[in-house]
Amino acid sequence: MDDRVDDRMSDGVAEVGDDVLLTIGAFAARARLSAKALRLYDRLGLLAPAHVDEATGYRYYRAGQAEHARLVALLRRLDMPLARIAEVVRAEGGRAAGLLDVYWADVEARVAGQRTLVEYLRGRLTGRDSDVYGKFVVETVDVPGQVVLSESRHVLADELPTWIGGSLGRLEEAARDCGGVTAAPYVVYHSDVSMESDGPAESCVPVADEAAARAWSEERGRARQTRVRVEPAGRLAYTRITKAQVAYPQILAAFGAVEEWIAAQGLTVTGPCREVYFADWEAAGPEDPVCDVAFPVS
Repeated sequence: MDDRVDDRMSDGVAEVGDDVLLTIGAFAARARLSAKALRLYDRLGLLAPAHVDEATGYRYYRAGQAEHARLVALLRRLDMPLARIAEVVRAEGGRAAGLLDVYWADVEARVAGQRTLVEYLRGRLTGRDSDVYGKFVVETVDVPGQVVLSESRHVLADELPTWIGGSLGRLEEAARDCGGVTAAPYVVYHSDVSMESDGPAESCVPVADEAAARAWSEERGRARQTRVRVEPAGRLAYTRITKAQVAYPQILAAFGAVEEWIAAQGLTVTGPCREVYFADWEAAGPEDPVCDVAFPVS
């Protein structure tokens, strides 16, 4: 096929070989996009022209590409990153819709968490922290002594979700050789974890068989410095939060609410704070309760 653009052109329509194509200006008008946006989509591999003139560099499009261009533009209105847009537009049918669903679930989880953070910050800025903390119900619970397999690490806040998921997964797998898991896994914060402070944090999984746990730790736990310790019986002051509220920094409101309640009740904090994960994280939605934010007290 002859790739030269025919000299005959009217209203932005050009002939390239046997094809009738639109100039970038005409196509931009039809797709309701700018020529600048189309050049960006081409550069990122989201929407390639049907033909690029070798001599002039002019881009030409088929009329049928307009729907593809509009899809890209609509996905951009969802603030979807360009790399994820590329995945969606290259997928087909149900898979493309599934990718959209996954992205939007992430957005809703983030927004739900940010809503809590805004309330917390508004309270801080107006000096009405108690109004924010009052949204959390704080209770106490007595917990028995437990044998736990644990893994510790210095970690910053943005690394924390990945590390928690990985470490608890490893420890729960190890627990199969230690009589099984006997209670909800939890993460202890021995010092502050933020974007500037790296803890350390300690992931803990209660197990049934102390002797088997110590044997497992000695034989296979050295690579990640897995250790076994006995957590004494005690009382926890805690508040229950949703999956959306677990995200940092909005989770700080829950910690603040428990600390304020402890002080108001005249109780004493006797150990480092923790997050107790009692639900199936993957199956939970943004508004489902998944975690207790807790402090040991006496």
